[in-house]
Amino acid sequence: MANILDGKALAARLREELMTEAQAFIEATGHVPTIAMLRAGDDPALLSHARSVRRSFEKAGFGFQEHELPADCSQADLSAKLAELNADPHVHGILIQEPLPNHIDEDALILALDPRKDVDGVHPLNAGLLQQQRGRYHVSSTPLGGIAILDAYNIDVKGKRAVVIGRSNIVGKPMALLLLHRHATVTIAHSRTQNLAALCREADIVCAAVGRAGLVTRDFIKPGAVVIDFGINFVDGKLVGDVAFDEVAEVAGWITPVPGGTGPVTSVMLLRNTLNAAKWLLETSS
Repeated sequence: MANILDGKALAARLREELMTEAQAFIEATGHVPTIAMLRAGDDPALLSHARSVRRSFEKAGFGFQEHELPADCSQADLSAKLAELNADPHVHGILIQEPLPNHIDEDALILALDPRKDVDGVHPLNAGLLQQQRGRYHVSSTPLGGIAILDAYNIDVKGKRAVVIGRSNIVGKPMALLLLHRHATVTIAHSRTQNLAALCREADIVCAAVGRAGLVTRDFIKPGAVVIDFGINFVDGKLVGDVAFDEVAEVAGWITPVPGGTGPVTSVMLLRNTLNAAKWLLETSS
């Protein structure tokens, strides 16, 4: 039976450490690290995510703002609001909630985002600097959470084979790069990958981030492998991951549960990114 990678317990410890650091920053500078969430429309999933972020930030003593424009707003309306948030010295992180309405040019909006406030690591400058490991940049909080779990449990990825299932700019690609930077041998798989189960069976580490409930079964996992499940799916009203937990746990050496795995640590990493952004902005604006 696999050892459980307990993200909930880890998140509680990391949150305490972060709050101590943040309080010292607030006392020294008078700046409260603050995130602004920007969206168009009132999609229930986006509202639920915003509520979750609000709870996390308010619990940590961080600032939180929510900016909602109508679903039929123009590109100019959204761009103007983003420019306002970019210029606001009291806003340190900006999170553009997706999906955006079909008539909105998402790429143009992301390019207009101040890279220093891009706490989701979606701006091409941040993505490029991550790839090259150069300078100062933000990385999406979800893969950072996965790496934090590996670190907390002293799981060394150096020289190991890793398969990341999923190629999104938010999870799959940055997770693959973070593993590569730690000297893992990384393969990115996706919906068109052939013989996916056989490919995963060769891996020491399998990261699932594709958004398909129960995709990864015991046939995907070699005995003793590490399994990191980033999946967020609802089946019959129940939150489940991309990994068929019960059967995979019989084979794997280590596994993150859903819920209680990567999710809680991701929330802390968003706080961390916002604090880092506040420090970055203060240093570059003075």
